Amino acid sequence: MTKKGLIWTVVAWIILTIVNYYFIPYFFLALIWFGLSFILLIVALFQLGKLLYEIKRLTEFRVLKFLTFATLFLLTFFHTTTSNVIEKIDWFLLENRRTEIINLVKNDQLNLNVKANGWVYELPYKFPVVSNGGNEIGIVRNQETNDITVTFWVFRNYFDSPSIHFIYTDNPEAINIYEKRIINKPENNWKIKKNWYRIYDE
Repeated sequence: MTKKGLIWTVVAWIILTIVNYYFIPYFFLALIWFGLSFILLIVALFQLGKLLYEIKRLTEFRVLKFLTFATLFLLTFFHTTTSNVIEKIDWFLLENRRTEIINLVKNDQLNLNVKANGWVYELPYKFPVVSNGGNEIGIVRNQETNDITVTFWVFRNYFDSPSIHFIYTDNPEAINIYEKRIINKPENNWKIKKNWYRIYDE
């Protein structure tokens, strides 16, 4: 493998990671995660074997190849760190679009089709991917007070993995629930700004 090939490997990994984060249905993610982790582990071990075999005539590029594949494996297998970085960038870039959606929901101006359980809706195609695993959002409306709670998926669970959400709510009961979660587990749950929460749903 040449240096150019190594660079393209890293670029391809970055693109695949972003595509997985935004576009791949959540039930495929486990298979992709397992397959990619396995491949990168095998390549990293192969590069380690070559590195040890060539220890007396070691080159910088050989070390670079091993470190690159080992790093890609670790970032893939322990994907939480990678996802957290993308999550922060995602919120920064798409905060205004999510706020726009909240305003449309409040004014009942979104033409949505119910997808599941009577509260999950698929966003129209005119919107960018603001909710992962299908661009679906959850809407719960209090018919008496007209308070709303809108859920945007950051990560949709597979197997025993948790779901992670950006949640907007102006419902006092929901706010109390999320505030208690923040107190109990602040490392996974926090208030982003007024009425907006990042919630880890076990």
